Amino acid sequence: MSLPTLHDLHRPLGSTGLLVSPLGLGTVKLGRDQGVKYPNGFQIPNDEEARMLLRQARELGINLIDTAPAYGHSEERLGPLLRGQRQDWVIVSKVGEEFADGVSRHDFSAAHTRLSVERSLKRLETDFIDLVLVHSDGNDLHILNDCEVYQTLADLKAEGKIRGFGFSGKTVEGGVKALEQGDCAMVTYNLNEQDEKAVIDYAAAHGKGILVKKALASGHACLEPGVDPIHASFILLFAQTGVASAIVGTINPLHLAHNVATAAKIIRQS
Repeated sequence: MSLPTLHDLHRPLGSTGLLVSPLGLGTVKLGRDQGVKYPNGFQIPNDEEARMLLRQARELGINLIDTAPAYGHSEERLGPLLRGQRQDWVIVSKVGEEFADGVSRHDFSAAHTRLSVERSLKRLETDFIDLVLVHSDGNDLHILNDCEVYQTLADLKAEGKIRGFGFSGKTVEGGVKALEQGDCAMVTYNLNEQDEKAVIDYAAAHGKGILVKKALASGHACLEPGVDPIHASFILLFAQTGVASAIVGTINPLHLAHNVATAAKIIRQS
């Protein structure tokens, strides 16, 4: 019996024209093992392990891949790993946060935004990035109202270097504000945290895209004994019509297959 896949379940990411799988592959664990909020330690996969994981994801119908400059060496590794596959992937990256020597720093200036996107294009070995999100430090409204990053992303979109832009924030006010001018918001939404549901609802009403981060509460989802936290998390998530895709950052092939099978079953039954 063949495994369930997501190939026939791709859906629009708002009005970007991009079609994305309902689960995306987060790649922080391909490039960074410092300062990450996971309950268990992990070892960064070697190139062959990473290549096999990406192949498995593609075969299971995942076409969305999420990376960022702040994810250590993630972008630099993905460029060579995805050679010859550009047409198979919707690539999401970010601007605004840098991570070096175990410390994050933020820069939302026009100059840094442009430098960051140009560097990501080189690292990812591509002429364009499908979606670039602002990696907020939590001061969402300040970034959107007083910094140059959002206008610079709009300029880069007009130049064809990115196909869409948006905001990975931490507040409802920031998410809604970001969607007024941008294409997509990335929000936290899981069994433990549902404060940003208003952003999902706004996106659904205005034809904007929503990606969900921490869909499994970064591996911390806790429920009654005997309840599958993945199933419960996805039931909650895919009940929201505004959600295009949930980013799940597993490097475990068994977890990846289980996630896809669970999501496929829930979506088909809904």
